[in-house]
Amino acid sequence: MALFSFSSLCLTIFVIYSSLSLSAESRVSPIAPISSLISKTLFDSIFLHKMALFSFSSLCLTIFVIYSSLSLSAESRVSPIAPISSLISKTLFDSIFLHKDDNACPARNFYTYESFVEATSSFPAFGSTGCSATRKREVAAFLAQISHETTGGWATAPDGPYAWGLCFKEEVSPQSDYCDSSNKEWPCYPGKSYNGRGPIQLSWNYNYGPAGKALGFDGLKNPDIVSNNSVIAFKTALWFWMTEQKPKPSCHNVMVGNYVPTASDRAANRTLGFGLVTNIINGGLECGVPDDARVNDRIGYFQRYAKLFNVDTGPNLDCAYQKSF
Repeated sequence: MALFSFSSLCLTIFVIYSSLSLSAESRVSPIAPISSLISKTLFDSIFLHKMALFSFSSLCLTIFVIYSSLSLSAESRVSPIAPISSLISKTLFDSIFLHKDDNACPARNFYTYESFVEATSSFPAFGSTGCSATRKREVAAFLAQISHETTGGWATAPDGPYAWGLCFKEEVSPQSDYCDSSNKEWPCYPGKSYNGRGPIQLSWNYNYGPAGKALGFDGLKNPDIVSNNSVIAFKTALWFWMTEQKPKPSCHNVMVGNYVPTASDRAANRTLGFGLVTNIINGGLECGVPDDARVNDRIGYFQRYAKLFNVDTGPNLDCAYQKSF
């Protein structure tokens, strides 16, 4: 039928494709393989004596129908903004971080909901992988970990010690410049300090370098941008969360269940759960020690946030009996 012309098919697929918010990895035009590999003329010359039923238009229409009905992965099917705004509203964000803008917090008015949402758009898999409970649990775990890293709470603090996340944007009185001079891939820039900055307290030149490369800033020459630009600050935390740094898995893959513990992990008692995320972040200092106050603080934040998200925390909250990587 004239209705199903090749040009109209291409236009239809283009319009549908353009409306999809695909991840960078999957942002490839679905029509390109057809038009670039086989034209209508070539198709007809190949099948000189085909039945009229098997027309080029029918082929294209079939491919179109199959493509349209594909169950795309969560990362490429939904808008990178929608999962976050549907999981955590500004009201919920502010109730989680009750005192982030308190006068006692040096980072007051820095960590905004809008900056958080904008930063997540660069990481479409964050908060959009798995079922609703998995998605909520991952976001709660991420917010709990960055809350511990930036906490301003204390045992008798108003609203409790776990209502004071995102209180700091930079390490207070760092004892070193966090320069690993032996790392030649990411050499330190003279006069720069790679102390903890941002929600995850990004530290060391070997983290600032690759984070900057991935996010579009010079992390070695301009590490201060992490404590001056709130969107970039959140992006560095999300970069750390989403990025595998072998032999460590990514925090994201652990929380959404995409990581399968290796034989070494099992031997070291590194099982899936929030405790393994703590091990990834700071296991060398905090894990393998029963009742560590820092680990307990992370867990306390997670338990409070999970309750606000109306989701369970899952198993293995602690890393007391895990060996570090």
